[in-house]
Amino acid sequence: MIARLALLAAVLATPLAAQDLVLEMESGEITIALDAEAAPQHVERIVELTQTGAYDGVAFHRVIEGFMAQTGDVECGVEGASCPAGTGGSDMGDLPAEFSDRSFEPGVVGMARSQNPDSANSQFFIMFAPAPHLNGQYTVVGEVTEGMDVVNGITRGSGRGGSVADPDRIISARIAE
Repeated sequence: MIARLALLAAVLATPLAAQDLVLEMESGEITIALDAEAAPQHVERIVELTQTGAYDGVAFHRVIEGFMAQTGDVECGVEGASCPAGTGGSDMGDLPAEFSDRSFEPGVVGMARSQNPDSANSQFFIMFAPAPHLNGQYTVVGEVTEGMDVVNGITRGSGRGGSVADPDRIISARIAE
């Protein structure tokens, strides 16, 4: 029993491996340092979806100037989908919120959700500007460490909703450690 407790303590004391989500875009790469300490379940979901190729070909479907760029709809954000981009997610269940004290600043990546705080699934967004009204309301999963110029070049949408008619797409996504 003592040996099991010692092993469990050692495992829990081991820091989580640093992982980067790398999004290959037509204009370059975006590297996001995932924060598994702040949002372990959300980061695990992103890693799993990335490793299965689910984010490949997905559109940045909602892009609002001075606010954020949203992507990650692995169901409806792919070419040829029968549903509007932004209305779908993965076939996995929704995740409970993992709020932290991290602020939504330029380059911070958060999980998109509906009005229900426990409804994040596969979609995420990258901030262009500070958005303090999101602090403590959305789960932060990481931050752009390289390629913010690529993020800033993503095609903007129109109207209040920021819907993009001809969206930029993630060519491929991968996890780098």
